[in-house]
Amino acid sequence: MSGKRTRSFKIAVHRRDERDIWQQTRAGAGNYCQRQGSVSAATTPGRGYYGCGSSSSAADDEEDPWRRPGAVSRGADGSVFRTMVRAIATEFLPDGRDRKYYADHYSCRPPPLFVFVVTLIELGFFTYYTVITGAVTPTGPVPIDSFFIYRPDKRLQVWRFVFYMVLHAGWIHLLFNLLVQMLVGLPLEMVHGSLRIGTVYMAGVLAGSLGTSVFDTDVYLVGASGGVYALLAAHLANVLLNYNQMQFGLVRLVGVFLIASADVGFAVYDRYAAEPHGPPVSYVAHLTGALAGLTIGLLVLKNFEQKLHEHLLWWVALGVYAACTLFAVLFNIFNY
Repeated sequence: MSGKRTRSFKIAVHRRDERDIWQQTRAGAGNYCQRQGSVSAATTPGRGYYGCGSSSSAADDEEDPWRRPGAVSRGADGSVFRTMVRAIATEFLPDGRDRKYYADHYSCRPPPLFVFVVTLIELGFFTYYTVITGAVTPTGPVPIDSFFIYRPDKRLQVWRFVFYMVLHAGWIHLLFNLLVQMLVGLPLEMVHGSLRIGTVYMAGVLAGSLGTSVFDTDVYLVGASGGVYALLAAHLANVLLNYNQMQFGLVRLVGVFLIASADVGFAVYDRYAAEPHGPPVSYVAHLTGALAGLTIGLLVLKNFEQKLHEHLLWWVALGVYAACTLFAVLFNIFNY
């Protein structure tokens, strides 16, 4: 869990709760004052009992720091960075108060490095294999002899279940993954922190290889699609949980569905209908990565003000991911 994100949002929620309690107390005191005829037995000069009597608005502002000018508008300087932060808050946070606090206080410290680093690594590996093979196509080259590719005949080399993510089958495959990582993954990381988004991403990568090893046992596996679909599904889970509070919720759902459907359709076509240019490459990782994103997304990207049904979803998500992972691991152990 990202310490920076956790601390900042705990502060936000704590201050928000303090403000609500203060306002409720003040409202109750106001009702009491009306009933008592504005009692003036003040405990401090210029203020009545429970705040009754002649209390100035300046004094009120001193009691409620959220009402002071600039208390929650710090950093609203109209800069490009601040405008971008506000847009991200609007798109990825459901609660208006969380959006306001995040937009005013986010400082990019610590910076969202996970998505940047992963993107550079994937781009670097693709460039390397393009140079050594001397060719690049929309669907190739597939470095089948790489030390990192997942191969069903080398499942004992367990690092392949994760590091296959650095390889890609052609520039279309790479371009789609990098675009989703930067346009969806980076804003999510800015909101939720590197550790949380890294957890979702790597859970999708692992689910992609484990799912392929169970349901599509004869294929090779390359690409970060498992992690990318985990990010898409995690964002989808966040939209679904907070549908009524998110702006243009239906548009987002339709957009994510169309993008994912197009990519999966292309992968299925390449798997079964296109002329083979090498060993078959799996598309199952897209689906199992998305399942991992839905479950892990419910675990780590949930709404802050949880209700009972959200607590139940948390446990269901944990149980589903744990059960699927355990089954896949045991399957590989006893069916090698």
